[in-house]
Amino acid sequence: MHFSFAAITARQILWTLTFAAQLVLLVVLLGRDRVRRYPWFTASIALFALRLLTEVLLAGRMKALPLQEIFISLADMAAIVGLLVVVEIARRAFEGIRPRPLILGLAVTLTVAGVVLVKWGPWPEWSDLADRSVLGILRMMQLVAQKTNLLVDLLTVELGLVVVLFGNRFKAGWSSHTQKIAIGLSTVSMAWLAVQGTWQFLAQSVHPQTQQEYERIMELGAKLVNANKVVYLAALVWWIVWLWLDEPGTVAGEPQLEAVETAELSSGGDAAEGDAL
Repeated sequence: MHFSFAAITARQILWTLTFAAQLVLLVVLLGRDRVRRYPWFTASIALFALRLLTEVLLAGRMKALPLQEIFISLADMAAIVGLLVVVEIARRAFEGIRPRPLILGLAVTLTVAGVVLVKWGPWPEWSDLADRSVLGILRMMQLVAQKTNLLVDLLTVELGLVVVLFGNRFKAGWSSHTQKIAIGLSTVSMAWLAVQGTWQFLAQSVHPQTQQEYERIMELGAKLVNANKVVYLAALVWWIVWLWLDEPGTVAGEPQLEAVETAELSSGGDAAEGDAL
């Protein structure tokens, strides 16, 4: 039997590598006991892997309407989990920060992200949103997923910049897992925002006159999407490597901590014996 690899596309290769990397990352998170510190980040990776698997298993095997219901529902879930990941990384990075700078930072971050969210891309008419049919509800759910994911990307980029600039003063130093996760997330978000911005620019400025020009633009769009997938794959490898490694001082610090606690208990016991005498 002879196998031919000519029919394998770049999309299939990227899908396979991405799904495999997600499974490896989940094994690392579970095996190295990182899930307790980053439960929502772990959930986001698992949910993304589920979406990839669902895309392959169900596409072409179900009717269009129920298939879209599943895909859009998973997209909404992923958007909500994405927001929780942002909150989780921010809490880990800036644990112990005073209330005043925390409130000021949140206000600035949310204001910038909100302004960009409102200005970015077209918004549907209110009459379209008021439709209560099944298709209208699906359109509403899709809009929520798109805008929430956009908000997550904007917040993630802002969080990544803040963590890199100020994380070393708190609990997100250069070698911390929190900063490595934030850097990977912000890189993926910046890449996707660049792809969306480029595509919107092409859609508004380029008007194909022939079928060949249209196909050329669509081919460029596919290349942009594949480039974004490569960035996400690189981020998965980045997370696998850094989350496999322990943070500096973690392993060595545990015996020292135990020794200090033992010494304190011993001195406390001696003092108690002295008081008793």
